[in-house]
Amino acid sequence: MTLEQLGLTAGHKVRFRRRDAGRWHVGAAERVEQDGSLRVRDGKGAARAIPLALVEVRAEGPRGATRWEPLLERAARIEQLRLL
Repeated sequence: MTLEQLGLTAGHKVRFRRRDAGRWHVGAAERVEQDGSLRVRDGKGAARAIPLALVEVRAEGPRGATRWEPLLERAARIEQLRLL
């Protein structure tokens, strides 16, 4: 799996949780690890491998506002668009 297959590019802004109940941290996507997790560089410069289910992607809403959507939903939508 690659970043492009997930609908991302290197440096794309994402936010993630280290645990289900933890707070959100903002970072930048770097690559997909061999185990399928996403390598994210956080605000302190540390690289973290985060499961895809705990990552949200920065997106633009219909009126231009910033919103966050789950990475797995974006990846499914990108895959469906490629089928057309």
